[in-house]
Amino acid sequence: MARKGEFLVVGLGRFGSALALQLADLGREVLGIDADAKNVQDHAETLTHVVQADATDLLAMRELGAGDFGTAVVAIGNNIEASILATAVLVDLGIPRIVAKAITAPHGKILERVGAHRVVFPEGDKGREEAYRLAGRDVIDTMQLEGGFLIVETMAPAELVGKTLAEAHIRQRYGITVVAIKHAGEAATYATPETVIAPGDIMVVAGDNAVVEKFVKLR
Repeated sequence: MARKGEFLVVGLGRFGSALALQLADLGREVLGIDADAKNVQDHAETLTHVVQADATDLLAMRELGAGDFGTAVVAIGNNIEASILATAVLVDLGIPRIVAKAITAPHGKILERVGAHRVVFPEGDKGREEAYRLAGRDVIDTMQLEGGFLIVETMAPAELVGKTLAEAHIRQRYGITVVAIKHAGEAATYATPETVIAPGDIMVVAGDNAVVEKFVKLR
């Protein structure tokens, strides 16, 4: 089975779970792997594919077809040894893009030397933000608030470029609020109806999770 463009997530803790679920919400095929049976059971109904396996075992990962994935994320929690060994296994399998979660700077350096293409240092639950990046969404930062309210810093969609915020009717069309806009090479400023959206602008938008996530899917 060709899995180009699909995602393998190793470790379904807080970060890995958020990332895998968000990738699935963005319409991507995800295989979640965890050594803990409970974590696998917890995700059996939310992820299309989830397997209990030892990601540090090269033979087991090969049998699962892990080497066929275009992107793999090592999101193992505090077990640094397992994190490094799992990353090494994915490198040996020849996966084109490997993202690995690091706990400390030395841990990150080792992951890079082992062969991870990108190392992330998540603070709190940054799985959603990393999922946007991996899925090709131009999201720079996110902040999840209570009550299902989300603030996202994202690149302005091409379809809005050249329009003022008033002309774009963003609140009416998308149900979000534009908090601020940062033009290239300038400091961020509060948005006004007269603000013109230019190529390369960064928009800070806020709203309910569903409407914000729909907005960032615009290209």
